[in-house]
Amino acid sequence: MEPIIIVLIILVVLVFIALIKTIQVIPQASAAIVERFGRYTRTLNAGLNIVVPFIDTIRNRIDLREQVVPFPPQPVITQDNLVVNIDTVIYYQVTDARAATYEVASYIQAIEQLTVTTLRNIIGGMDLERTLTSREEINAALRGVLDEATGKWGIRVNRVELKAIEPPTSIQDSMEKQMRADRDKRAAILQAEGVRQSEILRAEGEKQSQILRAEGEAKAAALRAEGEAQAVRTVFEAIHAGDPDQKLLSYQYLQMLPKIAEGDANKLWIVPSEIGDALKGLSGAMGNFGGLGGGSGNGGANGTSTQDRREKPTLD
Repeated sequence: MEPIIIVLIILVVLVFIALIKTIQVIPQASAAIVERFGRYTRTLNAGLNIVVPFIDTIRNRIDLREQVVPFPPQPVITQDNLVVNIDTVIYYQVTDARAATYEVASYIQAIEQLTVTTLRNIIGGMDLERTLTSREEINAALRGVLDEATGKWGIRVNRVELKAIEPPTSIQDSMEKQMRADRDKRAAILQAEGVRQSEILRAEGEKQSQILRAEGEAKAAALRAEGEAQAVRTVFEAIHAGDPDQKLLSYQYLQMLPKIAEGDANKLWIVPSEIGDALKGLSGAMGNFGGLGGGSGNGGANGTSTQDRREKPTLD
């Protein structure tokens, strides 16, 4: 009985192992290569799969998701014979698990070496300045070459990025000095532009201020002239309305003489020639005023003599 039990136990274990080998569960976004007696049979996709135990074997399990592989810095010589170190990052995805298994021994190593050789060919035709400023162009060229070469491997290169471009230390120092000089130059230019703009604005402000001031003075002068003209017209009309005689005008003229001499700066002032006529008119007025006073004291005698002179006949 005991040997039979042992045999049954062994059979149960073998059946269990066979069931385990028969049922293969493939995770999502993965694939498995099945070989039968060392020859490719089929590719297992995601899900539950049945294989023949002890006959079918799983050769390789491949991740179908997009992969990111950074490559170490590679020394590359530019067209102007300068050595630069370039770090690259490759984004790829396996699209055919069979081709990725049988068409190339190690597709990661193959992609790395192809990237290095292609990068050296591209950078070899560029100088340092163009290399530093043409990352998009280099990325596009790398992707085109890699995508064409890796297509038969069942791999699609989605993206290629240059992570870093490091020129020699001496070149870096020179570039830093040049960039510092350019920044100082731009700062000086901006400062000069600011000063020039400030001077222009200040000059325009002063010009506008002078224009406004001149316009204000002109308007003020026009208003003053209009006021003076109105005052002259008013005085003239008042004078004509009052019908003054020469005596009143002479008196008013004499009253204006002190105003002409006002002011500390008047060292010399000229008396007009019309002052004599005014004085004569004023003295005549004063004389007539005196004659009127004398006639009131000796009215009879003066009156008689005047009348006699009037009535005295003229002798031929």
